[in-house]
Amino acid sequence: MALKKYKPMTAGTRWKIGNAYAEVTTNKPERSLLEPVKKSGGRNAQGRRTMRYIGGGHKQKYRIIDFKRNKQNIEATVLTVEYDPNRTAFIALVEYTDGEKRYILAPQGIQVGQKVISGPTVAPEIGNCLPMKNMPLGTNVHNIEMQPGQGGKLVRSAGSAAQLTNKEEAYAVLKMPSGELRKLLINCYATVGVVSNGDHNLQSLGKAGANRWRGIRPRNRGVAMNPVDHPMGGGEGRASGGHPRSRTGKYAKGEKTRTKGKGSDKLILQRRDGKKLAK
Repeated sequence: MALKKYKPMTAGTRWKIGNAYAEVTTNKPERSLLEPVKKSGGRNAQGRRTMRYIGGGHKQKYRIIDFKRNKQNIEATVLTVEYDPNRTAFIALVEYTDGEKRYILAPQGIQVGQKVISGPTVAPEIGNCLPMKNMPLGTNVHNIEMQPGQGGKLVRSAGSAAQLTNKEEAYAVLKMPSGELRKLLINCYATVGVVSNGDHNLQSLGKAGANRWRGIRPRNRGVAMNPVDHPMGGGEGRASGGHPRSRTGKYAKGEKTRTKGKGSDKLILQRRDGKKLAK
């Protein structure tokens, strides 16, 4: 992926670092795989605002992505690599030999005309989808199932990948992008490769209006509010507001949010902070 640094012709382009979209091959999506997206503006069915800082934004269509890759042992040819406004990664339009078209998450390095396939005995090559029990150790994977047949849930954002580090009877041990070591059922399917658009985190929007295009409204700081509006509000002058907390008083820094005794605790070998969970 390539980035594009803009010349400071305006105030908005002075700090803008955008995507050059070198991997994208077309700007026209497949119409049969589009669905409308209804914007709520942060309001519920009664019209009351239940989420702040949401509103506006450019009109979008949702691209139906095949996370299950359940059309097995049938080759598909990559027709295009496309931008998807609903996710950070690029997507690829593939056409199967029987004529059906589907969108999949585009792995890094995928090319138009390349063949991809899904199945229990396929080769562990970029873009192919197969059970982790049939992959060699050290393979980088994405779009990983948490339960067999469920469809990919983990590692789907731009530039991310998990590494298959070990196999233990019914489980595969994966090193997640966060650094966490965890076990998943070895029969779960995953797609080989790293997710595309790896430099996504290096982009700079350049101006506040670019966030408005994304449907994000300005966020007001708690310390700038009055005491009646926020626990961190009020005070003479520029008071810090005490310990950072949410509008409802819940601590925002350092408090453990994971449920104690959660069932999947026994599947996590090492947390992302390096601490090993007690068995």
